[in-house]
Amino acid sequence: MEKEKKEKKEKKEKKEKKEKKERCNYELLSAIAIRIRRLREEQNISQEVFYIDTNIHIARIECGKANVTISTLCDICAYFGISLEEFFSKI
Repeated sequence: MEKEKKEKKEKKEKKEKKEKKERCNYELLSAIAIRIRRLREEQNISQEVFYIDTNIHIARIECGKANVTISTLCDICAYFGISLEEFFSKI
């Protein structure tokens, strides 16, 4: 019985530790994804062309599940000719 309690406690602690580690705001990621997709579509650029030009796999970002770094977001904004401030002003 004690062994089961210990295992259950360890499993719970592991899950909590994983949740703390993720630090992911899915609402923000979704808004960023939508903004990037709109920018790309407004300029009639396919995901494939974007990838060839930037070496950034935009599909992962546009689905809103991949956490994007500030550096990558800066590169994306530079590609579209906008600043980070302008990018976030429409989110």
